[in-house]
Amino acid sequence: PTVTWVSGLFNPTSFLTAVMQTTAQAQSLELDKLRVATEVTKKMDPSEFSTPSRDGAYVHGLALEGARWSLNSTMLEPSAAGEMTCAMPVINCKAASVDKVESNVYECPCYKHLRRGPTYVFSAPLKTKAPPAKWVLAGTALIMDVATK
Repeated sequence: PTVTWVSGLFNPTSFLTAVMQTTAQAQSLELDKLRVATEVTKKMDPSEFSTPSRDGAYVHGLALEGARWSLNSTMLEPSAAGEMTCAMPVINCKAASVDKVESNVYECPCYKHLRRGPTYVFSAPLKTKAPPAKWVLAGTALIMDVATK
Protein backbone atom coordinates (compact mmCIF):
# COMPACT_ATOMS: atom_id res chain seq x y z
CA PRO A 1 0.00 0.00 0.00
CA THR A 2 1.01 3.60 -0.52
CA VAL A 3 0.18 4.56 3.09
CA THR A 4 -0.15 1.91 5.82
CA TRP A 5 -2.66 2.18 8.65
CA VAL A 6 -0.10 1.20 11.30
CA SER A 7 -2.69 1.25 14.11
CA GLY A 8 -4.56 -1.58 12.39
CA LEU A 9 -1.61 -3.95 12.38
CA PHE A 10 -1.51 -6.78 14.91
CA ASN A 11 2.25 -6.40 15.32
CA PRO A 12 3.39 -2.91 14.22
CA THR A 13 6.89 -3.51 15.60
CA SER A 14 7.44 -6.24 13.01
CA PHE A 15 6.33 -3.90 10.24
CA LEU A 16 8.83 -1.24 11.33
CA THR A 17 11.57 -3.88 11.61
CA ALA A 18 10.80 -4.94 8.03
CA VAL A 19 11.22 -1.32 6.92
CA MET A 20 14.65 -1.26 8.58
CA GLN A 21 15.57 -4.67 7.10
CA THR A 22 14.79 -3.43 3.60
CA THR A 23 17.16 -0.49 4.08
CA ALA A 24 19.80 -2.67 5.70
CA GLN A 25 19.79 -5.11 2.77
CA ALA A 26 19.75 -2.40 0.10
CA GLN A 27 22.66 -0.50 1.66
CA SER A 28 24.58 -3.48 3.11
CA LEU A 29 24.21 -2.21 6.69
CA GLU A 30 23.84 -4.09 9.96
CA LEU A 31 20.28 -4.12 11.28
CA ASP A 32 21.60 -3.69 14.85
CA LYS A 33 23.06 -0.32 13.90
CA LEU A 34 19.78 1.11 12.61
CA ARG A 35 16.80 2.74 14.31
CA VAL A 36 13.44 4.04 13.15
CA ALA A 37 13.55 7.67 12.02
CA THR A 38 10.42 9.70 11.34
CA GLU A 39 9.67 12.49 8.93
CA VAL A 40 6.27 14.04 9.61
CA THR A 41 4.60 15.23 6.41
CA LYS A 42 2.20 18.15 6.12
CA LYS A 43 -0.61 15.96 4.76
CA MET A 44 -3.36 14.68 7.06
CA ASP A 45 -5.22 12.61 4.45
CA PRO A 46 -3.54 9.36 3.30
CA SER A 47 -5.38 9.55 -0.04
CA GLU A 48 -3.21 12.55 -0.99
CA PHE A 49 -0.29 10.17 -1.60
CA SER A 50 -0.07 8.52 -5.01
CA THR A 51 3.32 6.80 -4.73
CA PRO A 52 4.92 4.91 -1.84
CA SER A 53 7.89 6.31 0.04
CA ARG A 54 11.24 5.74 -1.68
CA ASP A 55 13.20 5.28 1.54
CA GLY A 56 10.74 3.88 4.06
CA ALA A 57 6.98 3.59 4.54
CA TYR A 58 4.24 6.16 4.98
CA VAL A 59 2.09 5.40 8.04
CA HIS A 60 -1.04 6.95 9.50
CA GLY A 61 -3.40 6.38 12.40
CA LEU A 62 -1.32 7.86 15.22
CA ALA A 63 -2.45 10.42 17.80
CA LEU A 64 -0.29 12.62 20.00
CA GLU A 65 -1.06 12.84 23.73
CA GLY A 66 0.41 15.53 25.99
CA ALA A 67 1.22 17.89 23.11
CA ARG A 68 0.04 18.79 19.63
CA TRP A 69 1.70 18.82 16.24
CA SER A 70 1.82 22.15 14.42
CA LEU A 71 1.41 21.80 10.66
CA ASN A 72 2.71 25.36 10.19
CA SER A 73 5.95 25.09 12.15
CA THR A 74 6.22 21.28 11.73
CA MET A 75 7.15 20.69 15.35
CA LEU A 76 5.76 19.86 18.77
CA GLU A 77 3.79 22.54 20.61
CA PRO A 78 1.93 22.55 23.92
CA SER A 79 -1.56 21.08 23.61
CA ALA A 80 -4.57 23.38 23.54
CA ALA A 81 -6.71 23.73 26.66
CA GLY A 82 -9.01 20.73 27.04
CA GLU A 83 -7.37 18.83 24.19
CA MET A 84 -6.48 15.28 25.21
CA THR A 85 -5.09 14.01 21.91
CA CYS A 86 -4.16 15.47 18.54
CA ALA A 87 -4.31 13.50 15.28
CA MET A 88 -0.93 13.25 13.59
CA PRO A 89 -0.33 13.80 9.87
CA VAL A 90 1.00 10.98 7.71
CA ILE A 91 4.50 10.03 8.86
CA ASN A 92 7.34 8.63 6.75
CA CYS A 93 9.04 5.94 8.86
CA LYS A 94 12.48 5.02 7.61
CA ALA A 95 15.76 3.60 8.86
CA ALA A 96 18.58 5.78 10.15
CA SER A 97 21.92 5.10 11.73
CA VAL A 98 21.98 4.82 15.51
CA ASP A 99 25.08 7.04 15.47
CA LYS A 100 23.22 10.02 13.95
CA VAL A 101 22.35 12.39 16.77
CA GLU A 102 19.97 15.20 15.90
CA SER A 103 19.53 18.36 17.93
CA ASN A 104 16.13 19.79 18.89
CA VAL A 105 14.48 16.37 18.78
CA TYR A 106 12.28 14.61 21.33
CA GLU A 107 12.40 10.81 21.18
CA CYS A 108 8.65 10.36 21.54
CA PRO A 109 7.57 6.90 22.72
CA CYS A 110 4.77 5.25 20.73
CA TYR A 111 2.32 2.94 22.48
CA LYS A 112 -0.54 0.75 21.24
CA HIS A 113 -2.99 1.89 23.95
CA LEU A 114 -3.64 4.94 26.13
CA ARG A 115 -2.87 2.74 29.15
CA ARG A 116 0.71 2.50 27.83
CA GLY A 117 2.39 -0.08 30.08
CA PRO A 118 3.78 -3.03 28.09
CA THR A 119 2.35 -1.75 24.79
CA TYR A 120 5.50 0.16 23.73
CA VAL A 121 6.16 -0.04 19.96
CA PHE A 122 9.02 2.34 19.08
CA SER A 123 10.46 5.82 19.68
CA ALA A 124 9.67 8.44 17.07
CA PRO A 125 12.08 11.38 16.86
CA LEU A 126 9.91 14.53 16.63
CA LYS A 127 11.18 18.08 16.09
CA THR A 128 10.84 20.57 18.93
CA LYS A 129 12.14 23.98 20.02
CA ALA A 130 11.65 23.17 23.71
CA PRO A 131 14.06 20.91 25.58
CA PRO A 132 13.04 17.21 25.49
CA ALA A 133 12.59 17.27 29.29
CA LYS A 134 9.48 19.45 28.84
CA TRP A 135 7.78 16.72 26.80
CA VAL A 136 8.89 13.98 29.20
CA LEU A 137 7.29 15.87 32.11
CA ALA A 138 4.13 16.42 30.04
CA GLY A 139 3.91 12.68 29.36
CA THR A 140 3.96 13.26 25.61
CA ALA A 141 3.54 10.06 23.62
CA LEU A 142 2.19 8.79 20.32
CA ILE A 143 -0.81 6.51 20.76
CA MET A 144 -2.18 4.07 18.17
CA ASP A 145 -5.55 3.18 19.71
CA VAL A 146 -7.45 6.45 20.12
CA ALA A 147 -11.13 6.76 19.26
CA THR A 148 -11.74 9.38 16.58
CA LYS A 149 -14.87 11.36 15.82
